[in-house]
Amino acid sequence: MKDFVYNSQPSRVVFGAGSLAHLEREIELLGAHRALVLCTPEQQGQAQMVAERLGGRAVGIFARAVMHVPIETAREARDEARRLGADCAIAIGGGSTTGLGKAIALESGLPILAIPTTYAGSEMTPIYGITEAGLKKTGKDARVLPRTVIYDPELTLTLPISLSVTSGMNAIAHAAEGLYARDGNPVMSLMAEEGIRALARALPAVRQRSNDVDARADALYGAWLCGTVLGNVGMALHHKLCHTLGGSFNLPHAEVHTVVLPQAIAFNAPTVPEAMSRIERALGSAEPRSAAAGLFDLARDNGAPVALRDIGMKEADLDRAADLVVNNPYWNPREIGVAQRGEIRRLLQNAFEGTRPE
Repeated sequence: MKDFVYNSQPSRVVFGAGSLAHLEREIELLGAHRALVLCTPEQQGQAQMVAERLGGRAVGIFARAVMHVPIETAREARDEARRLGADCAIAIGGGSTTGLGKAIALESGLPILAIPTTYAGSEMTPIYGITEAGLKKTGKDARVLPRTVIYDPELTLTLPISLSVTSGMNAIAHAAEGLYARDGNPVMSLMAEEGIRALARALPAVRQRSNDVDARADALYGAWLCGTVLGNVGMALHHKLCHTLGGSFNLPHAEVHTVVLPQAIAFNAPTVPEAMSRIERALGSAEPRSAAAGLFDLARDNGAPVALRDIGMKEADLDRAADLVVNNPYWNPREIGVAQRGEIRRLLQNAFEGTRPE
């Protein structure tokens, strides 16, 4: 048993089909009276439903959340919250909307209530990311952790299957890296393995029956566990690659995670055999295969992209991406500094081509 330090994150979770019915109670528990509802342009209908449910407690809707939280959008949302005198923000949607709520909270300290409709998991973390001048900067701050999270599987029934799968792979990435995090601990490892197991079971079921509430609940349960892991331990190579590819090349967030994860796991596998064993066990394959191959197959077999070239990456940009990663690396169990630039470049090439890891 390794030495460890464990700090739990102070957040409240309300989970279950139909749990949106508790929204008014949860707003009251926050002591809030003037909620600004946040969403993407595509989810204005759900945001309007939330605002109507709250009645006079909702002071407006800001429907301009976008991927990677551009600093310009964050400033607009902060100004709108200030103009309306909002005393809390309700983020309904996926990681883009939750991220926008975090950007508001980072400056104002407004409490956030998150209502996830994807499996991103960011609602369980004090991690924020803001993109400025083509670079995505991330950090941790207790102020941005949503105070309350309402997980209602019924709100995910209309999530397209393709996004359901990539969003679930995004969540799995949080848990997979949590298993070899520098500041990992036994509690997070248990949650990580169970989160991967729940999502590996749920994603094929969701693909077969998109309106299966039980399968959707399994996926949200897994996302909650995986997000909790990300909120408690550090990130490594996989997240560095994804933050670079997403923030600097504007690639779609969940799809980038889906493509990169098997390649990053394959890179780190020789250094962290125990973590690989736990991933393999959680994936539950009847055939012996590596953790990296199992993750690749989970994505591919459920219709998700497995190559960067299929999600908008240009091969000519791979060199710059490799430079960005190694010149400002995250901690990783296997060295990823300038001396390893060639290895990182090969990893990116494999991701670009969609090569199945051994």
